[in-house]
Amino acid sequence: MSEAVETEKPFWLAGNFAPVTDEVTATNLEVTGSIPPELSGRYLRNGSNPQSGASPHWFLGNGMIHGVELEGGKANWYRNRYVRTPLIEGVDDGPNVHDRTRSFANTHVIGHAGKILALEEGHWPFELTNNLETVGAHNYGGKLATGMTAHPKLCPETGELLFFAYGMSPPFLTYHRANAAGELVQSEEIEVKGATMVHDFNVTRNHVIFMDLPLIWDLAGAATGLPIRWSDEYGARLGVMPRNGSNADVVWYDIDPCYVFHPLNAYEDGNDIVIDVCRMERTWAGDGNDSPPVMHRWTIHQDTGKVSETPIDDRMADFPRVPDAVVGLRHRYGYVAEFGDGQPAASTFRKYDFDTNTSDAHDLGAGRHGGEPVFVPAAGATAEDDGYLLSFLFDESTQKSELIIVDASNMAADPVARVHLPVRVPAGFHGSWVGNS
Repeated sequence: MSEAVETEKPFWLAGNFAPVTDEVTATNLEVTGSIPPELSGRYLRNGSNPQSGASPHWFLGNGMIHGVELEGGKANWYRNRYVRTPLIEGVDDGPNVHDRTRSFANTHVIGHAGKILALEEGHWPFELTNNLETVGAHNYGGKLATGMTAHPKLCPETGELLFFAYGMSPPFLTYHRANAAGELVQSEEIEVKGATMVHDFNVTRNHVIFMDLPLIWDLAGAATGLPIRWSDEYGARLGVMPRNGSNADVVWYDIDPCYVFHPLNAYEDGNDIVIDVCRMERTWAGDGNDSPPVMHRWTIHQDTGKVSETPIDDRMADFPRVPDAVVGLRHRYGYVAEFGDGQPAASTFRKYDFDTNTSDAHDLGAGRHGGEPVFVPAAGATAEDDGYLLSFLFDESTQKSELIIVDASNMAADPVARVHLPVRVPAGFHGSWVGNS
C-alpha cells in the first residue's frame, strides 16, 4: 500500500507562523547589549494561535498575547497567555456576531485609561491584567452596543480613544469616542453603501477619516476561508467627519479603487488632509492577481473636493507605525515591516523620512524575521526619532525568538539590546508598549 501524501500546510500553520502549544513564564531573561534604563513597562503583542492547532484562515485563530517586562535595564519576564474568551473555554463552534463575547481577540493589544485590552474587530475587547491573565469582556459599562475595531486611535493631546465598528448587517458602520477616563461618550451610526470589511481608519487633530473600500462581505462564501471578496462595482471613497460630529457632517471623496489594511498616520496641512497608507491596488479578487501593500499618500483637498494620490515606494511593506506622540499630527518619520519573501514577516525594518523623501533600513539578518516595529521614545527625546523600535524576532538557526531593541535614529546600527527568549514566538499581528505610570 502506498503512503498517503501529506497535504501541504497553508503558510499560517507552517514555519514560524505555526501555533505554539504551551503557556510559558520565564524570568531573569538573558540580554545581549544594554536595555535603555528608561524602558519601564511591558512590550505586548497579539496574534492568531489556534488552540486546536488548525484554522481555515490566518485571521481565525485564538488570540495569544506575548509579553516582555522591562525595568531598570533588565528583562524581568516573558509570558504568553491565551485570551480566555468563550471560544477558549470549551466552546469550539466559532465566533458569533450576535454574542459580542464570542471573540478570537487575536489582532491587537493596547493600553488605555489604566486597562490593557485585547482587540478583534467583530466583538468586544477583552481586559487583561498586567501579567496577561484575562479579566473578561469590556463593553464600557454596557454602553458599547457594537463590536470594536482592532485599530482604535489614541489621541496624544486629549487622551481620547477614537474607534469604530463595522457590521455584516445594518448598522454597517458605527463611530465611537471614549474620553481619557475610559468612558464611552459618543456613538454615531455612519451611512455607507453596504457591508464591507473596514479594518482601520484615520484621525487628525480635528477629524476622523473613514475608508469605504471595495472588500465586501459575501455570505455565499469565498475560497479564502472568509466570506469576503473584491468588488469591481463597489467603488472607493474617503469620508471626512469632525471628531465630535455625526453622519450628517460626513463629506465623501471618491478615490481610485484599492484596499488598505493599515494606514501609517494622517494630519492636517492647512485645509488639506494628508494620509500615508500601505495601499494595495486590489486584493482578495480570487484570480491570483492580488497586489502587495506599498507606501502611498492621499491628500484630500477639502477646498476642491478632490483627492490627489501619490506613490511613495514600490517595496512590499505593511504594519506601519509612527510614534504615539504624533498620532493624528504631522509626522516626519514612519516605520514599516518590509516583507522580503512575500510572506507577512519582516526581513527589514524600513524608516521613511517624508521631509527628504528618503528611507533607511535596519536589516534583521539572514534567517531572522521580525514583526511590526513599535516605537518607544527615549528619555528626554528632543527629535521625533529619538527612541527605539521594539519587535519580536525569530531566528531560524536557533528556532527561538528574541525581543530586539533598535535605535530608531540609527537604523544601520546593530540592535542596542537583544532579549533572548527560551521559546519560539510565532509571527503575529499588532502590539503596543504599555509603560509604567
